[in-house]
Amino acid sequence: MAESAVIEIQGLVKSFKGHLGLGRKVAVSGLDLSVGRGEIFGLLGPNGAGKTTTLKAMIGLLAPDAGSVRLFGRPPSDVTARARIGFLPENPYFYDYLTAAEFLDFYGRLHGFDRGERKRRVESTLRKVGLGTGPKQALRKFSKGMVQRLGLAQAILHDPDLVILDEPMSGLDPIGRREVRDLILSLRDGGKTVFFSSHILQDAELICDRVGIVVEGKLRHLGVLDQMIRSAPRWFEVAVRGEVPAPWNREVASASGEKVMVKVPDVEDLGRLLAAVSDSGAE
Repeated sequence: MAESAVIEIQGLVKSFKGHLGLGRKVAVSGLDLSVGRGEIFGLLGPNGAGKTTTLKAMIGLLAPDAGSVRLFGRPPSDVTARARIGFLPENPYFYDYLTAAEFLDFYGRLHGFDRGERKRRVESTLRKVGLGTGPKQALRKFSKGMVQRLGLAQAILHDPDLVILDEPMSGLDPIGRREVRDLILSLRDGGKTVFFSSHILQDAELICDRVGIVVEGKLRHLGVLDQMIRSAPRWFEVAVRGEVPAPWNREVASASGEKVMVKVPDVEDLGRLLAAVSDSGAE
């Protein structure tokens, strides 16, 4: 592990009791990971791959069966390490009778800020996440996207060195997703480390320095996403409108309305298919 690593995970294993308490289901299996200072790291994988379990083990909400996690060189239970972390859970839920400003003021009290400092931080953080000076209605009237923005606000209110976000783009419209990406980039520009999970490649492709791809609790790939996706594709899928020329009419994978999806194995076959489609008058 690098000396400058903010997050160090070694041999992390976590399992849960199976259905009706029978057997055990392994959620994370022997995960090794190191994230450096000032890095945006994306933990990617399908739903159920073990991303949320990993994040919860990182911050001490779950105790691992085996392995270790260290944040800033300390265990997750260490108070000084926790004070440097901001966390957004996958499905945040807050005191729904408060307004956004009241809610963040409450968090400011937990961090020990005085009244003037709380007011300054609340106003600037609400603007940062696109909530202006703070909607006046109670949180129970917020849309899912607004709750997500507020969750981001509480995660960064105390200016943490490490921000951990579980599916931060969830529930956001395209403009909101762009604003969150810009916010994450600004955190890195300010020297912060950002660790987030997602099952959407585009989120990571635009902003991550490195990614890790987990499948069934195991880290399958680690590195720069651009380099990963430059590897030779296993096949191409082509949507054809009109009659599919032979012999590719035998390779139809699916059909929807006027469009037919054709699967071809390599670049050469792709070129021949596109030329044949053009010659036949299809699109």
